[in-house]
Amino acid sequence: MINPLDFALRPVTELDLPNLLEWRNLERVRTNMYTDRIISIKEHQHWFEKQSGNSANEKYFIFESNNRPLGFVSFTRFNPDSGTCYWAFYLGETNVPRGTGAIMEFIAIEHAFRELAIRKLCCEVFVFNTSVIKLHRKFGFIEEGRFAEHMLKNDKYEDIVSMALFTREWVNIRATLKRLCFR
Repeated sequence: MINPLDFALRPVTELDLPNLLEWRNLERVRTNMYTDRIISIKEHQHWFEKQSGNSANEKYFIFESNNRPLGFVSFTRFNPDSGTCYWAFYLGETNVPRGTGAIMEFIAIEHAFRELAIRKLCCEVFVFNTSVIKLHRKFGFIEEGRFAEHMLKNDKYEDIVSMALFTREWVNIRATLKRLCFR
């Protein structure tokens, strides 16, 4: 049985920057980002300095298993009046057990609803990123719409799928998903 206590989110620190930059510049990660070019060390340092002073509207985490950094989770665009925020994630490491991405999603959703106390978690996914769309649907996210031909990728305008999960839905499916993730 997989122990949920073996996994955690912890805030990004300056010590994480080399790892994060390496992960962020991996082709398999960049391909699914709005900004898909190689990020320079200078840009990366600037991002960290900017986000360090913007903790009310942006929160960035390292996803770990037994203190081993595996990936990145972000919560941004907080709207306290509406109780909403956006999230994104990626696994940086590839040498991980099958199902780690689902565990990461579970831990992130739990954090959003329990720690950040939001009522609606939103995300945007490129239409071609079918594995993440499928994973989000498995976790109760619904498609709320599409931004047609929204972003230029490889000389082609791609659609973005807008998805969301409400806390009331999460409460209903949480126990089942926890059993699936941590069996």
